[in-house]
Amino acid sequence: MSDVSRLPGPLSELWDWQLHARCRTLGSNLFFHPEGERGDARVERDIAAQGVCARCPVIAECAAHALNVREPYGVWGGMTEEDREAMLLGAIPLAV
Repeated sequence: MSDVSRLPGPLSELWDWQLHARCRTLGSNLFFHPEGERGDARVERDIAAQGVCARCPVIAECAAHALNVREPYGVWGGMTEEDREAMLLGAIPLAV
C-alpha cells in the first residue's frame, strides 16, 4: 500500500505534472498488472508501459512521486515495482 502520509498536500501545483503525462488518456491496464500475471506476459506489458513513459514529458516528476510515496504497484516514471524497490534498497543509485 502507498504511504499516504508521504503524499504532497492538496495544492494543485504539486499535482499539475499529471496533466501532462502521456498515460493520462490510456487505461491503467497497461501500467498495473492483473492478479496472477507472470512471466513473458508481465515482462511484455511492463516493457510496453515503459515505452510510453520513455516519451513522457513528466517522467522525472512521475518517478520522483513514485519513489517519495513508495508506490507499491505498477509502472511509474518508467520504473517497475522491482526497479523502485531496488532503488529504495540502494541496489540501484537514485537518478531522480
